[in-house]
Amino acid sequence: MSATPAHVDTPTATDAATIDPATSPAHQVLKAVFGYHQFREGQQAVIDAAIAGRDALVIMPTGGGKSLCYQIPALVRTGLTVVISPLISLMKDQVDQLNANGVTAACLNSAMTPEAQAETLRALNHGEVKLLYVSPERAWAVIFFIA
Repeated sequence: MSATPAHVDTPTATDAATIDPATSPAHQVLKAVFGYHQFREGQQAVIDAAIAGRDALVIMPTGGGKSLCYQIPALVRTGLTVVISPLISLMKDQVDQLNANGVTAACLNSAMTPEAQAETLRALNHGEVKLLYVSPERAWAVIFFIA
């Protein structure tokens, strides 16, 4: 299943002045994939920057919605997004939730069996993963694999 809803339209530069923010691709993904109708304070600016390919330093409290700030741009943009996380349990929870929402997400970490790691690498090789969560110790191996 494709991680990006097929009905998401990317606006052109001439449309920018007339676009209703609630119908933007980011809002469409927010509603269709995550079931929310509006962003929390600060999320929209971060998500817009990431979609535009700009860097952002994001400092939000626990539970403030940081994950959506990289998950939504990953679903709006093309290609693979790699998330480096030292917390294996959080990584697993996010992958499980994304998969439940129809997003092709996977993880690579030291707690996985060699067989599970091989299956994830196979899926990566076949372009079947949209978001990949990796632990810091696995990050270099992934970078060399996908380069």
